[in-house]
Amino acid sequence: MCARRFLVALTILTLVVVVGAFAIFQFGGSILRREFTPQGHFVAPPPRSGPDYSKAESWIARPDIPHNAAGWLPQGIERTAPGPAAIFYIHPTTYLKADRWNAPVYEKESGATDQLITQSQASAFNSAGEIWAPRYRQAAYAAFLLDSRDARQALDLAYSDVSAAFDEFLKHAGPDQPIILAGHSQGALHLIRLLQAHKAQLKGRLVAAYVVGWPIDLKADLPALGAPACTAPTETGCILSWMTFGDPPNPWLILDNWQKTKGYMSEVRRKTQILCVNPISGTKGSAAPPGGNAGTLIPGADFTTATLASGIVGAHCDKGLLIVDGDLPKLGPYVLPGNNYHVYDYALFWGAIRRDAERRLAAWQH
Repeated sequence: MCARRFLVALTILTLVVVVGAFAIFQFGGSILRREFTPQGHFVAPPPRSGPDYSKAESWIARPDIPHNAAGWLPQGIERTAPGPAAIFYIHPTTYLKADRWNAPVYEKESGATDQLITQSQASAFNSAGEIWAPRYRQAAYAAFLLDSRDARQALDLAYSDVSAAFDEFLKHAGPDQPIILAGHSQGALHLIRLLQAHKAQLKGRLVAAYVVGWPIDLKADLPALGAPACTAPTETGCILSWMTFGDPPNPWLILDNWQKTKGYMSEVRRKTQILCVNPISGTKGSAAPPGGNAGTLIPGADFTTATLASGIVGAHCDKGLLIVDGDLPKLGPYVLPGNNYHVYDYALFWGAIRRDAERRLAAWQH
């Protein structure tokens, strides 16, 4: 799939989100709730009506799907044989319609965007192993604006698909095969739940989990997930998590409601307890200069190519947020209010993530 389609679709998707975010700043959350909340209540689908993960059509990427989105590489990056890891990736929210609480398994617009975002994010791991990326009945955007029974049921349905896909993934992964997990935004939320539910199955096999674009509370969540935060670049069986902002950051759009909820340890979450692992250094709470970043995805001038530029973007952890610095590339007017680089959580550090996964996999093998 060409870089042009990826970049255009990402721009359109980001623009929609930006408009919504500015609406929150101007009018409060009520305007978004009114525009994005589906009419009526959540209705449970018929039993056994979800995706059949034994079939290739229920996956965006898996090893037997030729030329799938996760195999994409930026211009100039040499393709190598995949490593021995089995990789499970969960895409973020792409369904922005208000006609239902959960997206169909495949819908033309969001389905195409799922492909494109998988291309830009999951591809960072394709040197470490073969990638499995499920389609799932993702919760609609409104599920993140409301604390209601409908919203919770929509998220539960989405997770039930992810969990079923993970069960299928485990059937195919060798009993001693190393596993890498990754997700972004809604995908990261489901990944947190997956880690908590499958601790026993992942013990001794987890290379690393990349829980990106969703907060993890160090006290209220992390102890229940069966894996610690990564504190060294060659540590295995650990979790990397970050939310990217410019300086000065204003994360209240994300954290205002989150910090009122209870975590997996039944403690109230706090914004002062958010896990930040720097993807450049691979260590918790650290700083890394631009020279340490192995590559940021940069679109070509005519949007037909994407290249990887190393050594231009640095970052440091500050109060649980990952703050970018250095010579930031021109990403367009799509950074969210509050200096929020959420859409670019992977793109800014694509090369660093790739290197991190390779390094941890090598450590796991030895």
